[in-house]
Amino acid sequence: MGARDKLVASTIDLMRRYGIAGTGIAQLLDESGVSRRSVYLSFPGGKAELVAEATRVAGEASSALMRTFTAGADVATCIAAYPAMWREAMLASDFTAGCPIVAAALGRSEAPAAADAAQRTFAEWEEILAERLRAEQVAPDTARSLATTIIAAVEGAVVLSLAARSAAPLERTGKHLAELVAQHTHRATAAS
Repeated sequence: MGARDKLVASTIDLMRRYGIAGTGIAQLLDESGVSRRSVYLSFPGGKAELVAEATRVAGEASSALMRTFTAGADVATCIAAYPAMWREAMLASDFTAGCPIVAAALGRSEAPAAADAAQRTFAEWEEILAERLRAEQVAPDTARSLATTIIAAVEGAVVLSLAARSAAPLERTGKHLAELVAQHTHRATAAS
């Protein structure tokens, strides 16, 4: 892994744990093991450019993962996999690391380009989920609204789980999202 990739990976990790404001160049150097010179050679725009790139890379990886777990046969089970995935990530970090995309969205005052990358990622996630729901004959407007609800509920549950140091909010959210999606896909199927 080259210096640029190490910096991006370290930035994602630090953003998950400390947000943008709490992610400093000194921490990035310690975490990545690269030289200060490498930071400015790879990212002439400094921390703001690095955080924006980290957000873009994290978003692409998350979108690819979302496409993979929504490819299953039962859409309600696929949707329930989203909070379950977060539950495992939270447990693995001992409730110290959340979503880097949320961190980027919240850091607009310090890194506006990263917040813009977060917005694009959230929009892509909505489209991935809405497309999957439309494939189950859910009306387009309902599919879009459900996709927004799913993302908002899960990302909110991640924040609640971090605060409570418990997976319970994610578990409850996953259960009800699966029920909600099943209700809408059942209705769509029954109406056809």
